[in-house]
Amino acid sequence: MKPFPLITAHTGCMGTPANSRLSIETAFRSGADIVEDDIRVTADGVLVLAHDDRVAAVEGTAYSIAQTRYADIETSVFKAPDGKSNEAMRLLPLASVLPLLQASGARMNLDLKSDACIEPVSRMVDEHDLYDKVLLSGCEASRARLVQRSNPRLRKLLNVDPALFQANAYGDAAHWSCEDARSANCFGINVNYRLVQPDLLEIAAQHQLDVYVWTVDEQEAMKPFVEMGVQSITSRNVQALIALKQLKMGDHLNDSGGV
Repeated sequence: MKPFPLITAHTGCMGTPANSRLSIETAFRSGADIVEDDIRVTADGVLVLAHDDRVAAVEGTAYSIAQTRYADIETSVFKAPDGKSNEAMRLLPLASVLPLLQASGARMNLDLKSDACIEPVSRMVDEHDLYDKVLLSGCEASRARLVQRSNPRLRKLLNVDPALFQANAYGDAAHWSCEDARSANCFGINVNYRLVQPDLLEIAAQHQLDVYVWTVDEQEAMKPFVEMGVQSITSRNVQALIALKQLKMGDHLNDSGGV
């Protein structure tokens, strides 16, 4: 029986606000192995959980996170993507959720949204000795190489470029992606589920790379990737993925003669 993939909770899992403390707490309580969050950095070097650089406060002021000091936006409440707002939409410093991570048995996937995040993330991981608790994504080939030069000890995934698969034969694109990952000392590749075929798993295994798949929210759509043997599935619907894992474990016990 193939090991069940690691369960990665996409930020905003189970209907919680994306990049919020509630999202992280929900993921940990649900039993996710990995929690994914988007990371940006303010003008004064504070790492925050945010997808976009441009954010709009409820009172109408627009900010660029990269060009604003954290103290100048710390108390602002920002509009949610659906137009709603609440206290959960304050910009959350990454440092404020590290105690949650350290108290859990889980890991955190930091999805880097800019090259400027690399150095402060490296310092944070080193200062708190989080090398076994943190992995990095959001790294296409050039960013993955920058991470490698900054701190070779950081564990990172290569974000596969879908354009490579659109412009070339599938096998060639898969080999080139894996070669890029190996050249930047990535431990695996991070792939949109629509690109994943069994051949990719075979080629990645030849390069000794894990395959992390994102983002699959329907339980029926999760099943083929479980059968293929990917190493992780990212989902907002964490409970559906956990239920599938329990079902698979139950089937295995029945097949092996367990109770």
